[in-house]
Amino acid sequence: MRTTRTFRTALLTAAIAGLAATALPTAPAAAAPAAPKFLSAGQWPGSLTPWTAGPVHKGLPEEGSFCTAGTIPAKGTRHRDFRTELDTGARQTITVAPTTAKAKALAAELRTALATCLKRMKAQDPGIEGVSKYHGRVNVEEGAHVYSIDTSYPEVGSTDIGLHSVGRDGRTVTVLEWGQLGDLDGAPLKGFRKTTGTAVAKLH
Repeated sequence: MRTTRTFRTALLTAAIAGLAATALPTAPAAAAPAAPKFLSAGQWPGSLTPWTAGPVHKGLPEEGSFCTAGTIPAKGTRHRDFRTELDTGARQTITVAPTTAKAKALAAELRTALATCLKRMKAQDPGIEGVSKYHGRVNVEEGAHVYSIDTSYPEVGSTDIGLHSVGRDGRTVTVLEWGQLGDLDGAPLKGFRKTTGTAVAKLH
């Protein structure tokens, strides 16, 4: 008799538990945050020939930038290359850091890497000459900063100009690189600043 009562009590308890579980609202699964958005080809400064956008790749590019090599982590990073039919190319790299503090630190490290890039270039190749300039802040989200590196090889008469920027929105850091043959006077600095603002604003 006691066994039967115990069995019935167990069934009743299980039934009540089942009803309670059924009555509880099911918490919706947390949606994964949307991946940061990249620039489109048409958002780079105008060129004599149209820009073409390559696919977005995970991780770091096989041929990375000399200036930022060893600074950007592969984890949480994606990149996209852009090109024109002339000697002009560009790249956007986006990194989502684990925390805002780490993103802030990464952005600071990247700024230092760009500010000291020409000095490191000259140390590696004494034949190179150039001028590096900081072109100020772009007021967007947590801020972006623009740099130029104008280099030349007097022995062969070649000149190259690179425009670079680093921007941050929360945990997300983006780096823009633009380069072509020539010097700073022929580079679309104003347009590049606008592209930098667009890139950071577009991340999220």
